[in-house]
Amino acid sequence: MKNIPFTLAIAALMALPGLLVAACSDPPTPHVNWMECDKRGANLRGVDLSGAILTRAQLAGADLREARLSGADLNFADLQKAQLAGAQLDKVRALGANLSQADLSDALLTEARMEKAVLVKTNLDRAQLNKVQLYQADLTGASLVKAVMTEASMHQTQLVSAVLSGSQLTKANLTAANLNGTKLNDANLEKADLSRAQIYKADFSNANLTNANLGEATLFASRFGGARLDGALWIDRRRCRSDSIGECR
Repeated sequence: MKNIPFTLAIAALMALPGLLVAACSDPPTPHVNWMECDKRGANLRGVDLSGAILTRAQLAGADLREARLSGADLNFADLQKAQLAGAQLDKVRALGANLSQADLSDALLTEARMEKAVLVKTNLDRAQLNKVQLYQADLTGASLVKAVMTEASMHQTQLVSAVLSGSQLTKANLTAANLNGTKLNDANLEKADLSRAQIYKADFSNANLTNANLGEATLFASRFGGARLDGALWIDRRRCRSDSIGECR
C-alpha cells in the first residue's frame, strides 16, 4: 500500500507530454520528441514531423525536402546545410536556430518565429514568409529572390549583401535593419517601414516604394533608378510627391 502514491505519481508524470524523455530511436511521426537528438545527414524527405519537438536537435545536412514541420519546435536546432526545399514550416518556432547555407527554396514559412536565427547564405528563393518574425536574425548573403514576405517583421535584421530581387515586402517592418549592399531591385516595398535602417550601396532599381517610410534612415550611395517613391516618407521626413520616380521630389 505504501507504493501506491509513488506509482500514481509516476503515472501522472508520464501523462505529461512536456516531461517525456526524448526517444531518438523513435520513427519520424507527428509530435515526436527528438529533443537534442543527433539526426545529422538523416534521410527525412517527405516525412510528417508536424508539431515535433526538435529543440537543439542536430540536423545539419539532413534531407528534409518536402517534409511537414508545421508548428514544430526547432529552437536552437542545428540545420546547417540542411535540405528543406518545398518543406512546410508554417508556424514553426526556430528561435536562435542555425540554418546557415540551408536550402529553403519554395518552402512555406508563414508566421514562423525565427528571432535571432542564423540564415547566413541561406537559399530562400520563392519562399512564403508572410508574417514571419525575424527580429535580429542574420541573413547576411542570403538569397530571397521572389520571396513573399508580406507583413514580415525584420526589426534590426542583418541583410548585408542579401538578394531580395523581385520579392514582395508589402508592409514589411525593416526598422533599424542593416541593408548595406542589399539587392532590392524590382521588389515591392509598398508601405514598408525602413525607418532608421542602414542603407549603404543598396540597389532599389525599379522597386515600388509607394508610401514607404525611410524616415531617419542612413542612406548613402544607393541606387533608385526607376523606383516609385510616390507618397514615401524620405530620410529628412519630407513626403515625396506623387510623380517621384527615381528620386524624392
